Amino acid sequence: MLLTGTFARAIDDKLRVAIPKRQREAFGPVEPQWLFIAPGTDGSLALYTEETFAGLAARLAASSPHGTDVRAFNRMFYAQAQRVELDSQGRIRIPIELAQLAKLGKEAVLIGVQDHLELWDQASWNTYLSERQNRYDEIAEAAFRQTIT
Repeated sequence: MLLTGTFARAIDDKLRVAIPKRQREAFGPVEPQWLFIAPGTDGSLALYTEETFAGLAARLAASSPHGTDVRAFNRMFYAQAQRVELDSQGRIRIPIELAQLAKLGKEAVLIGVQDHLELWDQASWNTYLSERQNRYDEIAEAAFRQTIT
């Protein structure tokens, strides 16, 4: 599963957001009925399939439970993560606590980030992108230096 792309989304009064069909199809041969939504980084929310969420949990479980940051992250991440249902129209309802955490307004952006989706407030995403876009080459070089060969 490879998730890519940027999709402008409206968030309705019931805090529902539609997951584009292209993204739902990228989840695999059987569209999931449930997704996990959790705090992301840089002010976003992260959306995972159950399979991807379980993989993330396995990677975190391999970390030392004695590390202060590991314990703190596990507590904050799992305490706020929630399982949400995809309705028949391909929408999820964002829990109010997570919507407030990400400062979501009526206009949002859903982006594909390899194995998960991120949901951003439109203005926050625009700011994030504009602050980093002119450093794309530098950021790419640094990212590839950090990969394991």
